[in-house]
Amino acid sequence: MQEVKVWYDAEGDYLEVVFDDNAQVVFHDTDNDAVMEMVDTDGKIVGFSIMAVSKLSKDAPILAHLYGKAA
Repeated sequence: MQEVKVWYDAEGDYLEVVFDDNAQVVFHDTDNDAVMEMVDTDGKIVGFSIMAVSKLSKDAPILAHLYGKAA
């Protein structure tokens, strides 16, 4: 079983999803300007963030490719 932590900052309109909050995190751009991937020092994906969540389309999912290593 894997724990996932989700934070939403309404004032900043920012959503963060973290799979491993014990890792030292580096943020990387993705092919979607609203999404940043979070990777640890080994390049493993440990989470992602989405900016301007309230401005996202309600009619279609947001898509982004994460390039770090899979868990």
